[in-house]
Amino acid sequence: MRNIVKDLLKSTVISIGMAFTIFSLVCVVFDIIYKGNFSLENYQLTKMVIGSLLTGIGFGVPTVVYNIESLPAPVKVVIHMGIGCVIYTVTAYAVGWFGGAASLTQGLLIAGVQLLVAFVIWFCFMRYYRKEAKKMNEKIQSMKR
Repeated sequence: MRNIVKDLLKSTVISIGMAFTIFSLVCVVFDIIYKGNFSLENYQLTKMVIGSLLTGIGFGVPTVVYNIESLPAPVKVVIHMGIGCVIYTVTAYAVGWFGGAASLTQGLLIAGVQLLVAFVIWFCFMRYYRKEAKKMNEKIQSMKR
């Protein structure tokens, strides 16, 4: 149980850190695009920072599903990414990342790009952990000989 809580806290902190990093980079990009005239009103920055925090939590907490050995891997991915993407989408609409001024096509494109980023990040972590598992298995096999 202690390891599950430790893993949960670790993955949540990593997810929050990644959400804040991505948010910061996007803010810099918009500041450059608008030539230093990018401004937010009515606590929009505060709302977006809280939205980033919620997004990080939304992708970090569901990683606990990977500790349930009885679930097949595809189900774990669907649960993890499903919860994370739903929380992200609701948060994105709530804080204004998906603007009301965008057309339907633009909104779908924005949502698609942002969800693609989420899956790319997940894929990179999956590859990393598979590589680590392979190294551990090889080390165990070499110790048996």
